[in-house]
Amino acid sequence: MCGLVGIFGHNYVAQDVYDGLVTLQHRGQDAAGIATYDNKFHVRKDFGLVKDVFHTRHMRMLTGYVGIGHTRYATIGTGDVSEVQPFLGPAPFGVILAHNGNLFNSHELKKEIFEKDHRLVNSESDGEVLLNMFTKALTKQNADKLKAEHIWKAVSSVYDRSKGAYSVVAYIAQQGMVGFRDPHGIRPLLFGKRTNGTKTDYIFASESVTLDILGFEFVDDVQAGEAIFIDEKTREVHRKKIVKKTHTPCLFEYVYFARPDSILNGISVYKSRMRMGKKLAQKIKREMPDLDIDVVMPVPDSARTAAFAVADELGITYREGLVKNRYIGRTFIMPGQNVRKKSIRYKLNPMPLEIKDKKILLIDDSIVRGNTSRKIVEMVRDAGAKKIYFASYAPPIISPNLYGIDIPTMEELIAVGNTEDQICKLIKADHLFYGDIKDTFEACVEGNPKVKDMDMSCFDGVYKTGDIDKKVLAAHSASRTSEKGCEEAECDMGEDDNLTMVG
Repeated sequence: MCGLVGIFGHNYVAQDVYDGLVTLQHRGQDAAGIATYDNKFHVRKDFGLVKDVFHTRHMRMLTGYVGIGHTRYATIGTGDVSEVQPFLGPAPFGVILAHNGNLFNSHELKKEIFEKDHRLVNSESDGEVLLNMFTKALTKQNADKLKAEHIWKAVSSVYDRSKGAYSVVAYIAQQGMVGFRDPHGIRPLLFGKRTNGTKTDYIFASESVTLDILGFEFVDDVQAGEAIFIDEKTREVHRKKIVKKTHTPCLFEYVYFARPDSILNGISVYKSRMRMGKKLAQKIKREMPDLDIDVVMPVPDSARTAAFAVADELGITYREGLVKNRYIGRTFIMPGQNVRKKSIRYKLNPMPLEIKDKKILLIDDSIVRGNTSRKIVEMVRDAGAKKIYFASYAPPIISPNLYGIDIPTMEELIAVGNTEDQICKLIKADHLFYGDIKDTFEACVEGNPKVKDMDMSCFDGVYKTGDIDKKVLAAHSASRTSEKGCEEAECDMGEDDNLTMVG
């Protein structure tokens, strides 16, 4: 998963970009990058957390009144630092660009860009593909000074060629800053402003929490299929809806990815998870009217909000029985099953004082392969639980996601080919509950009735872009199984460090 910040200001902005990336660290922990401009570009990017990539000497070098930052979490590519965003292009004028999302036709586009556009994409990143498409479309217009209509044509060209989901922020040297969102608005992007003396600074960011913490006023979500251009000379903000399609934001942002204190598409992440928990509790009441549960416990961290709501609705005590060590690396990238199991045990430590001799309802955000869920159940049982009921407030995951979330191939999903009773046995729980897809959807759109549909492809197999079929899914599956170490990859979404978004 990736975090994106772009600030168009009037003086040194690197510190704000850095602070913005810290607020979005949860969206990407593999690498980070910042590019700034003050008559020339300055770039610093490397692998690691934001605090480890940028030191005082780097921040002093990142001078300028414009900055774009990115936190990366990718599972594809060569692992070379050249794939870390933002990307820099020399023409026209010089462009820096970063994005969040995934182009599932990036390999075809890379070939097309070389053969037809005569440009070399020098990495496996679809961000560099986007940069080349965008800058090629700008260069073709041969403008001495870029105006809004030039930007609209370039973004339209990207829309015509790209397949997938993406939010993009770019800065064109001495011309202005651009933010745009895919035609269906699957990946989030927000726009804000801040008074700076007598002047105004502007920001694009993946989540509203970034605007809140940096003191920017929220203006609007960048709409599906919309581009926003801030003209450098006039400082005017131009907006245009370039493609008009149904807005279908990603449901998984609300289930898991986004911070609970963020508001995306006019919907509070916190409130939506509360509603998901309440609806899950109502389902549990229907399925188990004679409740045999002593305590409700979340799997930290993302499940806490829903677990509170479940406990409240059921009238059952809420307890924290699993303590998370935030300083352990991701379990799914570690080689060998024994090493992964050991790491999961280090990451989550059960407290026997809260668990022993109790009938526990464990609440988690989702179940993908089931490996992590099974290990958690085993740990809680070993700590003395009398019974363990396991509940996912998300519905069963039955399809891969090609819009930026690294949900594995269909063959790897535990909910494919197994009934709920079989899944319950596989994860070794006493009973299993899933949230209903209708309830999960309604829990979100209740926050903003203007949102009529959402991307729920991993839950219902319906791909809103309309261009993903069995052939595309087969190619996706083949590419995953050919990746080095794929068979050993542990990418279960059962605990919140194990979710990934390609970006």
